[in-house]
Amino acid sequence: MRSAKDFFRPLAVGAPEPLREIPFPPSRVIHFFPGSNPKMVAKVPTIAPTVDILLCNLEDGVPASDKEAARAGLVEVGQGWTTSGTQLWTRTNSLDSPWGLDDLITAVTEVGDKLDVIMIPKVEGAEDIHFVDQLLAQLEAKAGLRRPILVHAILETARGVANVEEICAASPRMQGLSLGPADLAANRRMKTTRVGGGHPGYLVREDPRDDDIHGPRTTHQQDLWHYTVARMVDACQANGILAFYGPFGDIKDTVACEDQFRNAYLLGCVGAWSLHPVQIDIAKRVFSPDPADVRHARAVIAAMGDGTGAVMLEGKMEDDASVKQCQVMIDLAEQLAAQDPDLAALYAQATDT
Repeated sequence: MRSAKDFFRPLAVGAPEPLREIPFPPSRVIHFFPGSNPKMVAKVPTIAPTVDILLCNLEDGVPASDKEAARAGLVEVGQGWTTSGTQLWTRTNSLDSPWGLDDLITAVTEVGDKLDVIMIPKVEGAEDIHFVDQLLAQLEAKAGLRRPILVHAILETARGVANVEEICAASPRMQGLSLGPADLAANRRMKTTRVGGGHPGYLVREDPRDDDIHGPRTTHQQDLWHYTVARMVDACQANGILAFYGPFGDIKDTVACEDQFRNAYLLGCVGAWSLHPVQIDIAKRVFSPDPADVRHARAVIAAMGDGTGAVMLEGKMEDDASVKQCQVMIDLAEQLAAQDPDLAALYAQATDT
């Protein structure tokens, strides 16, 4: 068993010291692009300033014949990266694939300090993170990197969900987790072919009226992913890392996409994936506090004074727990306002009247 005193020491001679706190810049949207597509690589300078995180994808969606081309695209983007205020990530192939090792080696030794986070798919336990942690330390030492590259894991198997707490606590490199609903659905033997979102068959129905089981009865579609997202958020928060909703595959259904993102936002996720430019603005809007909520939060904090006791505000009881909730909203709004002039103007107008 490793001593707690060793936890924040580099795992390789010459590697940078691990971080003691995970940075939290704006992280509302992780926009994916395939590194194997020259047209998409050429659009990076235009897309990068519009998103919080730009991710070069090497895994799903990249044919086996294009894996080396995708890796080359990552190197091209990384070596030419100049977009301040946007994080650069990559998703490697899984650790049990023939490409995962070369992905990691290339990312660290040829992109290096330009890369903020490496996303690892199909993480099933702490042992996967320990392997990546040790390897990255060796590669960072070899490349002479000044800061550690962080690790983001995707929950895509039932075993990964069962081990989510130990995954989150496996390394100081852990930046966060994302829900991978498609692979997770297959692994769980769920009977849905959708990538994220709900299903019309997953519902509750009101009791019969006057014992007429065939009469009109209201139904409500339920959220297939509520349990998993909530568990993921708890595990992340308990370990000081960040939770993200993953992909929403029905690109044309922007209404349902916004609903799913908002559910994740309300549960505590900080952002979501974008698979198409139309989803970028949805994620940025949903994962930014509503000005009306910011206005209310400011009013509660002002009314509470030193933050103790309780007050009645607009017919609602507010106490010290309310202040903590409101402070979460204010902190996020201020952080986003510092990066986004449009949001800064909206939040400046959100004063208690």
